[in-house]
Amino acid sequence: MASPGSGFWSFGSEDGSGDPENPGTARAWCQVAQKFTGGIGNKLCALLYGDAEKPAESGGSEPSRATSRKGACACNQKPCSCPKADVNYAFLHATDLLPACDGERPTLAFLQDVMDILLQYVVKSFDRSTKVIDFHYPNELLQEYNWELADQPQNLEEILMHCQTTLKYAIKTGHPRYFNQLSTGLDMVGLAADWLTSTANTNMFTYEIAPVFVLLEYVTLKKMREIIGWPGGSGDGIFSPGGAISNMYAMLIARFKMFPEVKEKGMAAVPRLIAFTSEHSHFSLKKGAAALGIGTDSVILIKCDERGKMIPSDLERRILEAKQKGFVPFLVSATAGTTVYGAFDPLLAVADICKKYKIWMHVDAAWGGGLLMSRKHKWKLSGVERANSVTWNPHKMMGVPLQCSALLVREEGLMQSCNQMHASYLFQQDKHYDLSYDTGDKALQCGRHVDVFKLWLMWRAKGTTGFEAHIDKCLELAEYLYNIIKNREGYEMVFDGKPQHTNVCFWYVPPSLRVLEDNEERMSRLSKVAPVIKARMMECGTTMVSYQPLGDKVNFFRMVISNPAATHQDIDFLIEEIERLGQDL
Repeated sequence: MASPGSGFWSFGSEDGSGDPENPGTARAWCQVAQKFTGGIGNKLCALLYGDAEKPAESGGSEPSRATSRKGACACNQKPCSCPKADVNYAFLHATDLLPACDGERPTLAFLQDVMDILLQYVVKSFDRSTKVIDFHYPNELLQEYNWELADQPQNLEEILMHCQTTLKYAIKTGHPRYFNQLSTGLDMVGLAADWLTSTANTNMFTYEIAPVFVLLEYVTLKKMREIIGWPGGSGDGIFSPGGAISNMYAMLIARFKMFPEVKEKGMAAVPRLIAFTSEHSHFSLKKGAAALGIGTDSVILIKCDERGKMIPSDLERRILEAKQKGFVPFLVSATAGTTVYGAFDPLLAVADICKKYKIWMHVDAAWGGGLLMSRKHKWKLSGVERANSVTWNPHKMMGVPLQCSALLVREEGLMQSCNQMHASYLFQQDKHYDLSYDTGDKALQCGRHVDVFKLWLMWRAKGTTGFEAHIDKCLELAEYLYNIIKNREGYEMVFDGKPQHTNVCFWYVPPSLRVLEDNEERMSRLSKVAPVIKARMMECGTTMVSYQPLGDKVNFFRMVISNPAATHQDIDFLIEEIERLGQDL
């Protein structure tokens, strides 16, 4: 081992030029150390000279966040009391933040810098000159960055860099030219509410630990039931992790309503149950049947017309077939706003059939439920008030940040009877307040995220009229797109007529295919067009729109609009971009 004062560890020299007391020599040494040892040099310099002396970056490069944080405040107070002053993230770790002793200043500085990163991302999300996506293939991202988890902690400078890197490659779902999913947009009040609920970090299962949030859920669900049309907003409901879980809740409750003994005795105690839904319905109905032990074979798909709406006569025919086989029809799930076509099943006719055969009627309005907020468009859900249960996802058409999905049930108390397990360590019966506000025992979950506050706060900020304007605008944009492309050269509509929702389904036909006869070869070549254009969109980062096949129809674009930031110009841009990227195919 080298002795102190010799070799690598020697800071001094015979002429005294390496004297640690000489600040000029100290800075020079720190520059060399920084160049060859990176962060270690910084830490040694901090130990030797304290925060007052920071080594200059070698090569004249821009200072790092750590070295530039020194004195980075903008206040004019001397001495400075700004929480960002004298904070150097290269020497700090998570253990230096609250609840650490004296952790208040670094905590405030760190969170303010995280907020700066988030706010920059928010602003960029609405900047049309920025990319919707900085696309890299999975192997490229895995090779470019070290994502592995380590035993030793990283400093806070590295943690901030991870935040920046993650957002750099995130999809800007709030971008006005992002049309890929049913849930798009970025609402500022909803975002603020999400930050608040994460800060509160509480659970929704009892009033005692989430008093305000539980009351807001009660108020909001009641208002949603009123809008559905149930007298006085009567009934029950809960916010769940998504539409798929809400639909499974409906199936669970419908089964319990018909055969309550299934709760204790299981499926062996009940006959073969059959559920019915349209062939265009969401896959979650089959997933729910699989999870509940009913089985996917027990979900009968009902034929749809050319617009994707369930055909009532086929529903009744299949119900009679099931009964003749000795099976028990227990649920019909109608769809208000199908995922691909945006179709609305004829709810009044379905309600008549369910009443005739005493079957639970569920309406999956995850996508279309938002139209109930619009006086112009709510007629498309006529008959929803006759349903026994409704799924409604405000995180889709209403623009509430993910996740926010509600299941509404017409019969009060049924969810509680179906799901409660009387856990005495949570739901004590001798509490000093009204136990009806302890909602956890009617949920399948124990831990449950606070999803209601985003919706409630946005509703307060917008009013019902604000949601109405949002929805009407998005539907008007869809009609604008439809009117432009329905007779435009190179475009073919998947179905005739104006779309009922914001779903606009079409093929783009490149010039090379326009001269071909409508035969199998043309369909085969056309099926490859949308995937290639979509891939080019993502690699360019300019916009995103979904595509899929459906039945005997080869890949087509499914345009959906739920982002209120989108404009006519963004629709024009999408059309031009499709043509630009697909002309040579």
